[in-house]
Amino acid sequence: MSFDEEWAELRSAAAEKQTAMRLNQLDPGGGGGPGPQGDLVVTQKDLAAVGDAAFKLRQRLGTDGDHAKASTYEAAGSLKKDFALGAALSTVADKWHDQEGTLLDACAHISQDVFRLRENQLRALSEEWAKANPGHSNDPYTLENEIDLAAVNGNKRAKGLAGTP
Repeated sequence: MSFDEEWAELRSAAAEKQTAMRLNQLDPGGGGGPGPQGDLVVTQKDLAAVGDAAFKLRQRLGTDGDHAKASTYEAAGSLKKDFALGAALSTVADKWHDQEGTLLDACAHISQDVFRLRENQLRALSEEWAKANPGHSNDPYTLENEIDLAAVNGNKRAKGLAGTP
């Protein structure tokens, strides 16, 4: 029996043993259990952690992925001479490279979105401050930088105090 015949037989046997239920559409009544039990709360700290993790993952994946790619292509090239496995390994390396690029783009997108959100928050704070202090001569960019610096300094002072991480 060839591999293809054996594989087809195994797939057929597995399909016969399947007992799971499959739905082709959602119940028109809605279903799905109880509704939400509360609001989702995400703090600035949570967003900063997500953005930082995405940035670090992108940096490490870019470096480590390049090492893996080079080694895999080198191995594939060596194996192509004598083994059919070399071509398959080359195909895997190409797919890895494509998927790596997709993940790198996603990490960059997340990191940039968190950065933009923070920038928008700083801009909104500076606009509110300017409304409350109409005689102040600083432009919005300077105000955003001052608010950012005050936040960083406040975080540095709060580190290690009771109740802060």
